[in-house]
Amino acid sequence: MNDRALWPILRQAGGKDPLALGSAAQSQKTADWKARINDAKVVKSICPYCAVGCGQKVFVKDEKIVQIEGDPDSPISRGRLCPKGSATLSLVESPLREYTVKYRRPYGTRWEELPLERAMEMIADRVLKTRRETWEAKDDEGNTLNRCYGIAHLGGATLDNEENYLMKKLYTALGVVQVENQARL
Repeated sequence: MNDRALWPILRQAGGKDPLALGSAAQSQKTADWKARINDAKVVKSICPYCAVGCGQKVFVKDEKIVQIEGDPDSPISRGRLCPKGSATLSLVESPLREYTVKYRRPYGTRWEELPLERAMEMIADRVLKTRRETWEAKDDEGNTLNRCYGIAHLGGATLDNEENYLMKKLYTALGVVQVENQARL
């Protein structure tokens, strides 16, 4: 009879592994397990969450990301990732990820899906209207202000450095003063 077919306590008591640190703790089922990164291609990348730039190893099998880990060769993170970086796989592969624009009307009780073009038009209209209504060109003494306090922005930590840079430029061009990012908080 195969040793792995015995109950673990019998393998432990009657075998060469009385502390169950090796073969006594392994069943045929666990021996047959294969890591999901077996035969996966490794692509080096950078974590997208903040400006630190931690190195990541992205494991790709059959054109699908199967694992993301810290890159030990990275001089910045030396193989370590924060909790957000460790959860990067769920950013791209989560079954809960939304792929459509959701909108809830004022006083509405449910979300509805909108086409992306319509949502972008609604946002643009509201930004321009708010900027027009809250624009401050000069103060009471005639000093030039050219600012808009009616709009504020809090960026998310899932945006990468390039996206944050472009958003900061956009808001500065609009005269928005209150621009912050979650990664700094």
